[in-house]
Amino acid sequence: MSEFLDDEWIASWVGRGAAPGPTATVQVVVTGTGPPNDGKWHLRLDDGVVAEAAAGTVAAPDLTLTVAYPDGAAMAAGELDPSVAFMQGRMKTAGDPGLVLDLLAGAAQAR
Repeated sequence: MSEFLDDEWIASWVGRGAAPGPTATVQVVVTGTGPPNDGKWHLRLDDGVVAEAAAGTVAAPDLTLTVAYPDGAAMAAGELDPSVAFMQGRMKTAGDPGLVLDLLAGAAQAR
C-alpha cells in the first residue's frame, strides 16, 4: 500500500483524468516534508490525462501548486476538496490561472 508522496503514490497518478482537457506541466510543492523528495513532484497532462508523474522538480512548469503537508494529505485522502483549499487560500498557485480553473473543474468531476 502506498503512502502520500512516496514513489508508488506519485506513480499512481499516471492515467488519471479525462479527455478532453488541458495539456500542461504542473509542479506540486508540499511544504513541511523532508527527504526523499522534499515534497516536490510534478506531472504532465496530455489532453486532461496524466501521462507522466515523478518526484522532483521540472523546469518551467505551466503551473505550480503549493500546499502544506496536512492539507495535501487531506486532499489525497479525499477529506479536503481542492477547490475549497484553493478558495480558502490553503493552496497557493503560480502560473497560468486558466489552468488552475481547468484542474479544479476536473477534480470536481472526478468526485
